[in-house]
Amino acid sequence: MSPRIEYRVTARKTVGYQLWLYSLKFLNIIMIAAPFAACWFLFYDEVIRTPFFGRGHWVLIGLFTLLYFWLCKLYSGFKISINRMSEIVYSQSLSFFMADFFMYIVISLLSKKLVFVPPMLILLIVQFCMSLLWTCFAHRAYFKRIKPMRTIIIWDMRESLEKLINDYKLDRRFEVIGNYNISDCIENIGESLKDAEAVFLCGIHSRERNIIVKHCINAEIRAYMIPRVGDVLMSGAKSVHMLHLPIMTLERYNPSPEFIFFKRLMDIVLSAVALVVLSPLMITVALIIKKDGGTAFYKQKRLTKDRKEFYVLKFRSMRMDAEKDGVARLSSGENDDRITPVGKFIRKVRIDELPQLINILKGELSIVGPRPERPEIAAQYEKEMPEFSLRLQAKAGLTGLAQVYGKYNTTPYDKLLMDLQYIANPSLAQDLKIIFATVKILFQPESTEGIAEGQTTAMETEKKEKAEV
Repeated sequence: MSPRIEYRVTARKTVGYQLWLYSLKFLNIIMIAAPFAACWFLFYDEVIRTPFFGRGHWVLIGLFTLLYFWLCKLYSGFKISINRMSEIVYSQSLSFFMADFFMYIVISLLSKKLVFVPPMLILLIVQFCMSLLWTCFAHRAYFKRIKPMRTIIIWDMRESLEKLINDYKLDRRFEVIGNYNISDCIENIGESLKDAEAVFLCGIHSRERNIIVKHCINAEIRAYMIPRVGDVLMSGAKSVHMLHLPIMTLERYNPSPEFIFFKRLMDIVLSAVALVVLSPLMITVALIIKKDGGTAFYKQKRLTKDRKEFYVLKFRSMRMDAEKDGVARLSSGENDDRITPVGKFIRKVRIDELPQLINILKGELSIVGPRPERPEIAAQYEKEMPEFSLRLQAKAGLTGLAQVYGKYNTTPYDKLLMDLQYIANPSLAQDLKIIFATVKILFQPESTEGIAEGQTTAMETEKKEKAEV
């Protein structure tokens, strides 16, 4: 390893580097929390019926700070190295908006009335300016100090990763200096990776992958691995000690009874509350769609746990004759001529999904789980990818990992990987994180990108991408 590479690798691991990163995050928290503290002392402290004294002020400010910090971590608002500036500002804005809204409710409860709103609106504007200022400063400071990591891509599947790195503007983080098929470099790993600081392993089989990973650890090279289905299944393995040997045990999705009980309880409570709160909006949307012609609701057969069929309920966003030829097909996006003018709007802001709260209340859906596919489309996927049926181990959900971190046109294989990640490690904490993370994608247009026009499934998009490569 050359001295220059060795220096750069070591620099990323020093205590000073880590403290510098923490100081950037701390500066951001201060810049967002300070305006809230000023808003509290200048406007809201005096309206509380029982005034706070001493520590009470800091309890409220500390509560806001902790909530903002947690949300910002959840929404990746501190990820300067891999997120675009617009994504950082969006993530932080969503975080402090939700934290401010929660604190407004707390302050209103303390004062026993809805308090004056304009100070909160001014606070949001100030916090947005602070976030924008911090993002510009932190982004410039980070990439001035930290140079791109010299990166090698090794693939068996997904040869187009270098294009993805450029498309997502990650070329400032990863400088791709080599792009090899596994067969071209497995025999001489040391020579192939001699100048690398980072390696991406894309769908490599376990035997070759283990050889490369061991070399990377010995050579202090950071490895990023895109898993295969078997790797994700192994992530749910449990350690047991038997026969004086370390043994990993795997089984079909089998969560504990208490998890099932509390998950169902959470589904009932949250869906019931959401239906009550959103009922005026849902009635209004139903009337508008009805006035536009045709029925307001649309039923569609879907698959859930153990291949059980049910009818998912949605607001109708397409023409009544959208599938008059009898062929089940996904939408090709906002340019799909089957989508009505009203439908374009309700799909963009996800309002068309709201009637599924009724499915959740009935127990046909869960709030979090693999999204239910249509039987016809699932059958097409399973012809090419038999393991796609592994998604049906758990009850289908309104949202899930594939919805939060993928897009509408994400390939079935990638959706399967994310769904299996969820199934492998079920927990209420994970469900709550996904619910909060779902809020972030509601107004991100790329999460609703459709498949290419003339195609019926995302599997065809995946084939087309491979052919182009």
